[in-house]
Amino acid sequence: MTRPARSTRGLDASGSASGLVVAAYGRRYRVEMERGDEFECVTRGKKSDVACGDRVRIAQTGKGAGVIEDIEPRRTLFYRSDARRQKLIAANVTQVAIVLAARPACNPDLLNRCLVAAEHGGIAALIVLNKTDLPEAVGASAALDLYRDLGYVVLSLSAKRDVTPLTPHLRANLSVLVGQSGMGKSTIINALVPHAAARVAEISSALGTGRHTTTHAELYHLEGADLIDSPGLQEFGLHHLTPEDAALAFREFRPLLGHCRFRDCRHVSEPGCAIAEAAAERRVAESRLTSYRRLAQELAAKPAHWELR
Repeated sequence: MTRPARSTRGLDASGSASGLVVAAYGRRYRVEMERGDEFECVTRGKKSDVACGDRVRIAQTGKGAGVIEDIEPRRTLFYRSDARRQKLIAANVTQVAIVLAARPACNPDLLNRCLVAAEHGGIAALIVLNKTDLPEAVGASAALDLYRDLGYVVLSLSAKRDVTPLTPHLRANLSVLVGQSGMGKSTIINALVPHAAARVAEISSALGTGRHTTTHAELYHLEGADLIDSPGLQEFGLHHLTPEDAALAFREFRPLLGHCRFRDCRHVSEPGCAIAEAAAERRVAESRLTSYRRLAQELAAKPAHWELR
């Protein structure tokens, strides 16, 4: 069952007030008011563009219930999109923590796309390599040297043993934890937030899913930090970007942009491409260029009339 609000002190005399979205599941949201009151809220109409981490204005509709009237201006938005719609992950975050594991092996394209989304959104990125107690950890860490060389922070830990190495990187941030299923995100959350497992079970029961894995976005308050857990990712579409946006989001490409033979070079198969030449000379990793090209071709093939829905 969902938790009832403790009181209605968070609303003003008109029955309207500002609050923080601390859970987003389907078209239902839990909104935390400044004094700690919580309201179970819905949006007006069928379309919903509210994300966990949003500041919203709600109107009370009943005891412990409300409707979201407006979304306050966002500082950032981390989201993905495919050929049909956008999928909001978290709003107003200052950091994206991408969780990988020694086993199962990470999907490089998924990692690169998460980094592209963070770069495009002006959000810092932290790469977390979990399960370093496994024998595959040495090879997994070596594979991430590429990202260390690009200036990304790569943190190694074994969440089952000790999650404290992550704590300093979360401090003073609103971070969102993302990654493929099976990487250990839930283990990290449960270590940082002891009551998280009970909260997830509560929501799963309310939604009738019968699952205790993360099926919704949830914001947790830590000491000196806030952390949003998100459902596991299997793919990360970026249809809201143009190929030019994507190229700019690969940070090692930026000094080379504008130096190709052709001004409209897409860096896919054109002759005289400065980025391709840099890859041939090993100044740019071939794997990153390959990942970019997959993304650029996907973006070039999207319908001309495509728009966010």
